[in-house]
Amino acid sequence: MANSTRPLAIVTGASTGIGRELARCCAEGGFDLLIAADEPAIEAAAAELRGPDVQVQAVQADLATIEGVDRLYNAAGGRPVAALLANAGMGIRGGFLDQEFSEVRHVIDTNVTGTLYLIQKVGRDMRARGEGRILITGSIAGFMPGAYHAIYNSSKAFLDSFSFALRTELEDSGVTVTCLMPGPTDTAFFERAGLLDTKLGQAPKDDPATVAKIGFDAMMQGEGDVVSGWKNKLQAAVANVTPSAVLAKMHGKMAEPGSGKT
Repeated sequence: MANSTRPLAIVTGASTGIGRELARCCAEGGFDLLIAADEPAIEAAAAELRGPDVQVQAVQADLATIEGVDRLYNAAGGRPVAALLANAGMGIRGGFLDQEFSEVRHVIDTNVTGTLYLIQKVGRDMRARGEGRILITGSIAGFMPGAYHAIYNSSKAFLDSFSFALRTELEDSGVTVTCLMPGPTDTAFFERAGLLDTKLGQAPKDDPATVAKIGFDAMMQGEGDVVSGWKNKLQAAVANVTPSAVLAKMHGKMAEPGSGKT
């Protein structure tokens, strides 16, 4: 990859869903790719994205760990990263007190700890060069207390807030920070999080390719944040003026295990 003249983009969580479509946007937008996920499917994604003019390197690593993030960062081989699309994320079903804490911690370490560690490492390099783009995949879920999905929603609330703070810290540095905040999207997320038997899991969902294109365009334009889809924009606006206790009850009715069967 060192011989390429194309800028390099790192995309995490790129084996499926929004991450894979973000990687596709980058490839079509003139970037070489360093893509990562914690499953073997990342190799199939790399093969699909690779082309005569697009160099793609895949890294299978657990980005919930310091070692996994270091492995991804080192795979760039010192090549400047023009764009970091921090998209890796996961959820967990059920009430908090009924969950195994090892699973709770893995969600937090994937969505928050590993994401922040990677952003700090790559972001420092970008700031030193005076250029770069960072896209963080947050969620409109971060606007509401997520009863029966508390850890995921809380982690996204963290990322949504963090993105605005980091953007302010990097003003006039040449590095832009964009937060993509999608709503429910048609990906493997709901199956992996065990949400298929919930009303939330069975609700209509957005196309991941459309969501990714919205996020990619916002990143390239240096926008601070973007909510994908007018329904999600409306939901986000309503969430901002609705009491948290009401939001929590509303979310609980959608995310409670078995709610989709009634």
